[in-house]
Amino acid sequence: MRRLPEALAAHFASGETTLCRAWRVTRADGGVLGFTEHDQLLVFNGTRFEPASGFAASEAQAASGLAAPGAEIRGGFSSDAITEADLAAGRYNGARVELFLVNWQAPDAQNVLLSVQEIGEVVRAGAGFSAELRSMAHRLQQPQGRIYNRRCDADLGDIRCGVDMGVGSRRRTGQVAEVISADRLRIWGLAGLTEGHFRLGHLHFAGRSLAGRRLAIEETGAPVDGLVEVRLWLPLEVTPEVGDPVTLSVGCDKSFTTCRTRFSNQRNFQGFPHMPGSDFAYSYVSGASTHDGGVLYE
Repeated sequence: MRRLPEALAAHFASGETTLCRAWRVTRADGGVLGFTEHDQLLVFNGTRFEPASGFAASEAQAASGLAAPGAEIRGGFSSDAITEADLAAGRYNGARVELFLVNWQAPDAQNVLLSVQEIGEVVRAGAGFSAELRSMAHRLQQPQGRIYNRRCDADLGDIRCGVDMGVGSRRRTGQVAEVISADRLRIWGLAGLTEGHFRLGHLHFAGRSLAGRRLAIEETGAPVDGLVEVRLWLPLEVTPEVGDPVTLSVGCDKSFTTCRTRFSNQRNFQGFPHMPGSDFAYSYVSGASTHDGGVLYE
């Protein structure tokens, strides 16, 4: 049961209230923003809650137990608060949202935290946006642990994989030379590579509007005068600028063959390459089948 501060409880009991809601948004990068539906600036708990932000919330229902109810907030873009570029760059994905009920006449002493949620799917429409609010309990519904399958479930170069990405041309830096379309770029400074060198790899932006973004690469062409065409899996929502610094890293298709032949890392393969497939598991024993416990995959 939530306990109200004595001053706020007395304000409720008075029968005439001056209440409003306020939201504190904490992004993954540590940035903190405050918003309120009130028409004046509120300051409490070390945060400035800006008025006239256009923030509004949908009806929300609480549930007992481990249920994960959701809600929604809507707002408008602002040049000094939430910008369209920040949303498109994913800087609010997974952000923590705290909802307060506050007496705007005495915000420091009369406020209570109602809920803590995180931002899920964000939809942009015209000059505004709507964001799904997910209860923290939704994390209990996410799959945990490893997946038992033939392909590796590690990320290339992480501590489980162990591949040194600093060797040779596994990672190269360059600059955006041309934006062909939302999912195709030309990168300068990648001479001496073969076609498809960064296939299934990643493109990291190091500065300007897309700083910190990590995008999956579908395919890369052969260098022509130091220029390489890069095709992304998903289109960019924010157009990079010519000259933006980028880093490209090689990829892996997660197969045992690639791990062995390209990276010589077969001893650290994080999959189960000898696992029988579903066709084999559900097949009947016949004279043409060999079931001697031998290796199924080379």
